[in-house]
Amino acid sequence: MSEILSQSEIDNLISAIATGQNDLPLQAKEELQIAAKIYNFRKPNKFTKDQLRTLFMINENLSRILANFLSGYLRNSVNINIASVEQSTYEEFLLSMISPVLLTIFQMPPLNGSAVMEFSSNFITPVIDLLFGGNGKKNSEHRELTEIELRVMKNLNQKILENMVIAWLDVFHFEPIIGSMETNPQFNQIISPNETVAIITFTAEVADNHSIIYLCFPWETLKEAIPNLTAQNLFASQKYLDVSKIKDIENNLEKVSLSIGACCGETELTIKEFLQLEEGDVILLNKIVGDDMELLVEGSPQYKIQPGIIGNKLATLITGKI
Repeated sequence: MSEILSQSEIDNLISAIATGQNDLPLQAKEELQIAAKIYNFRKPNKFTKDQLRTLFMINENLSRILANFLSGYLRNSVNINIASVEQSTYEEFLLSMISPVLLTIFQMPPLNGSAVMEFSSNFITPVIDLLFGGNGKKNSEHRELTEIELRVMKNLNQKILENMVIAWLDVFHFEPIIGSMETNPQFNQIISPNETVAIITFTAEVADNHSIIYLCFPWETLKEAIPNLTAQNLFASQKYLDVSKIKDIENNLEKVSLSIGACCGETELTIKEFLQLEEGDVILLNKIVGDDMELLVEGSPQYKIQPGIIGNKLATLITGKI
């Protein structure tokens, strides 16, 4: 269907107006029907599609950062992927929660207002078990978190928010501060129930336990950063490494100190044997005379070496690379 009226259609419209006719030509009616859009005034859309796409890209980067950080912090495989970014009302966000949950309310100065990070019990219990030396087993018993567990999760959440700053750095810089932590959604009334919020959904896998993570950003909180939430601004703010500075970086890295040690062999002893060691005892190692020793760089074996002496100092001769 043409978007521009033909000359005959324009003439018909003019004649209809001049004669006082109320009926428009059929094609003009169809044009009006196509242009009409359904709008819910109880749920106003304050975030544009471009802003939601930008939030998706920011949090997609955040999911990769958090997966790498948590894998190292928990010493276990952690996978986090972004599932969706949508806008809704704060009331609907609260109603979607299934207890027990852990809600972390945090501020983002210099932005005003608060935001919410939600973890389900399927995420919390394996993480706490790993942090206390377990294998990440999920607790089937639903219970309230103890004061010690809340303190541990608060420390972890602070580190997660610090990684969030990195993901947002190209759009807006803020300093996150944890305000409070709640386990009951009914106590989490930080804004009016009808306020518009952006809800970011992540899927997480910790020690073979699947869970969901939610981030909730009220529009009022992000209001000052909204002008920066465009894909054009996001890509324009990304800084690329100047080739001329690569040499300076290499020179600085060459000055970094490394600890180097030599390992002449290893063995295993029981605790009883270890406690019975006395001066003059001989410990047999897993090496024989003439075997290569290992040169350790920051505790990691890197080279094969042979021991020797230079002057009045011990020395090693590198014979190969491990």
